[in-house]
Amino acid sequence: MADEKDAAATPEDAEKAAQEAAAAAAAAAEAAKKAAEEEKDEAPAPVIIIKKIIDEGHGGAHGGAWKIALADMMTAMMAFFLLMWLLGASNEDQRKSIADYFKPTSQSLVAIGQLAGSNGVLGGRSIIDPDGFPFAAKQTALLERLTPRSEGGPNPSTDPGQENNNPYSDPDKLTPEQKKEIAAAQEKADFDKLEKEIEQKLSENKKLGGLKDQVSVTRDKQGLRIEIIDKADFAMFPSGGMSMQGKASSLISEIAASLAEMPNKIAIRGHTDSVPFNNKEGRNNWSLSAERAEVTRALLEKSGIKESRFARIEGVADTDPFNPKDPRDPRNRRMSITVLYNEQD
Repeated sequence: MADEKDAAATPEDAEKAAQEAAAAAAAAAEAAKKAAEEEKDEAPAPVIIIKKIIDEGHGGAHGGAWKIALADMMTAMMAFFLLMWLLGASNEDQRKSIADYFKPTSQSLVAIGQLAGSNGVLGGRSIIDPDGFPFAAKQTALLERLTPRSEGGPNPSTDPGQENNNPYSDPDKLTPEQKKEIAAAQEKADFDKLEKEIEQKLSENKKLGGLKDQVSVTRDKQGLRIEIIDKADFAMFPSGGMSMQGKASSLISEIAASLAEMPNKIAIRGHTDSVPFNNKEGRNNWSLSAERAEVTRALLEKSGIKESRFARIEGVADTDPFNPKDPRDPRNRRMSITVLYNEQD
């Protein structure tokens, strides 16, 4: 009986047992999942490190732009030092010649009304025409200063194509009287400039400030005469001597610097007073005045005046006194430097 009862209950119990087992497995799986989620929530968040690499590049160092800049700088430095060397190796006359060579000029062989096609449609002459170039072989400084500047295009004061009637535009067409007039005007302008320059140097130079009253600049029939005059407390030379004093030497150097830019010839004349002096060589005021004139000439040459510019050296002793009423007046002792007119050369 017992066996039959057990046999009858077995299928139901087995199904129930299977359901219980499935429920237990599901509960266990749910518990495991819940435990895993809780464990995941409790775990720390991972640290994320982001590394940024900035590529600065090296194109500038390996490119060619810096080489061009360096080459330009080196060229400029070379030109600068070459210029400094040339200035140091050349004298005043050479530098003036170079400056005159590059001096712009306004002279042209083409009439003003014929420039830039102004003489009809395509009928004008170009400013780069060979005849329109400055006549370098014919230009002179005095023409450059006295003739008006040429401008491209028609002259507003004349009709198109009409030549400008400037009597000084072409030196080949100048009459002897016109050339003489131009030369005289230029020479007068140069002498005015020289006189003002000497006065300015005497005023600005503190060492020569006390000598301003001892320098006289006048004009006579020979040219511009610059006289350095002695006085009671100033003498160019010691009594009976030929050694020029310090201040007088500096004054002669300043005068030479002003004369160096002029082409005119120079005459030097020495004067003395009538006071005799004792010496064993038998020298007198005649020889003394001539010797002092030669000392002055040598100092002018040393200061930049070419030897070829000296026309004559004279010693007149006391025959041409500054103060005829007193032959012993210290002012009679003086040195005359005359810048001769060109017609006097």
